Amino acid sequence: MSASAPARANIPLIIICGCAIALLSFGPRSTMGMFFQPMTEARDWSREIFSLAIAIQNLMWGIGQPVAGMFADRFGTWKTIALGAVFYGSGLWLMADATSPVALHMTGGVLIGLGIAFSSFSMVLAAFARTVTPEKRSLAFGVGTASGSLGQFLFAPLGAGLISEIGWHNTLLAFSGLMALLPLLAIALRGKPDAAAYAGTSADQNLKQAIAEAFKTRGYLLLTLGFFVCGFHVAFITVHLPPYISDLGLDARWGGYAIALIGLCNIVGSLASGYIGTRHSKPHFLSLIYFARAVAITLFLMAPASPASVLIFSAAMGFLWLSTVPPTSGLVAVMFGPRYMATLFGFVFLSHQIGSFLGVWLGGKLYDELGSYDAVWWLGIALGLLAAIVHWPIREQPVARLAAAE
Repeated sequence: MSASAPARANIPLIIICGCAIALLSFGPRSTMGMFFQPMTEARDWSREIFSLAIAIQNLMWGIGQPVAGMFADRFGTWKTIALGAVFYGSGLWLMADATSPVALHMTGGVLIGLGIAFSSFSMVLAAFARTVTPEKRSLAFGVGTASGSLGQFLFAPLGAGLISEIGWHNTLLAFSGLMALLPLLAIALRGKPDAAAYAGTSADQNLKQAIAEAFKTRGYLLLTLGFFVCGFHVAFITVHLPPYISDLGLDARWGGYAIALIGLCNIVGSLASGYIGTRHSKPHFLSLIYFARAVAITLFLMAPASPASVLIFSAAMGFLWLSTVPPTSGLVAVMFGPRYMATLFGFVFLSHQIGSFLGVWLGGKLYDELGSYDAVWWLGIALGLLAAIVHWPIREQPVARLAAAE
C-alpha cells in the first residue's frame, strides 16, 4: 500500500533497527524510579516534587504522541525520531544539573516526555504497520514491544550499577549520550504512508477526516478509555514500586530486581501477546489481561512482605505489562488501516499517558498526605476491573469505509 515505505527486501533490517530504537528509547525512562531517592535526598525535595516531574514526563509523552504521529505521517519516520533524540538527549543532560523543582519539571518532565513521544515504540510500530503484511502485523508489534521490554530489563540493573559506581549525575549524562544512536538506527525506517496508494478509492481520506471518523467509532473510544488504565498501572509501579519495597523494610536493591524482572517477563509477555493476537479475539484478550492485573495486585497487597512476594508479583505483572500494546495497536490497524496509524494510535496513547500522569502524581501526593501507597494500589485494582469490562464489547473489524473498499 505504500510506495514510499521501505522495500520488502529490507524488512529484516527494518525490524532489527526498529527493535533497537524501542530498546534505547524505553531503557532510560524505565530507570527513573532509580533516581527517585538519590535526587530527592541530594536536592532536599519531597517525593511529590519528583513524582510530579515524572508525571509531567508521562503527560508530555502522551500530549506529544499524536503530534509526533502527525509529524511522522507527513514528514516520515526518520525526521521524527531524529527530533525525538534531540529532545530526549538534551532533557537527560539538563536534568542532571536541575537544582530547582521548576528546572526538574522542565527537563525531566517536558523535554524527556517529548523526546520519548517522538522516538518511542509507537513510531516503530507505525513503521512496521506500513511494511509488514496485515497477517504478520500483530506478531511484528509483539516483537517491537518486547524490545522495549528488553530495554527495561537491561537498563534497570545498568542504571542501578552506574548510579552506584559513578553517581546519579554522571549516569544521566551517560544515558544522554546514548540518544545519539537513535537517528542512525532510524535511517532504516525512513519513509511514510503513501497517499497516492489510496487516491481514487473509497479508502481515501485526509487526516482531519480520519480523526473525526475515529472519534465517532465506539470501539475506538472504548479502546482509548481502557488504555488509560494501562498507563495508570505501569507508570505508578515503575516509579513507586522501588520506594514502596523499601518502605516494606526490604533492601533497596530488591526494587531494582523487581523492575528488571518486570522487563524480563514482559519480553515473553509481549511476544506471546503478539502471537495470541493473531489467533484469538484481541478485545477479549485485553479484558483478560486487565482482570489478571487486578488479581495480581490484590494478591500482592494481601501477601506478607518478602523478597519472594516481590519477585512473584513482578513476574506476574511483567507478563501482563506491555502485553496490552500489540492487541491495542493491532485493533487500531484493523479498524482504520495503516495510513494514519501513527496519529490514531497517538490519541489512544495520549489516554494512556493521562493515566500515567495520574498514577505517578497521585502516588507521590497521597503518600505525602497519608504516609502510605495503599489508596493508590486499591484504585489500581478498581481500574483494572473497569478496563476488563470496557474492552469486552469492542468489535474487531474494519470501519465501514474500509470494508467497502475491500
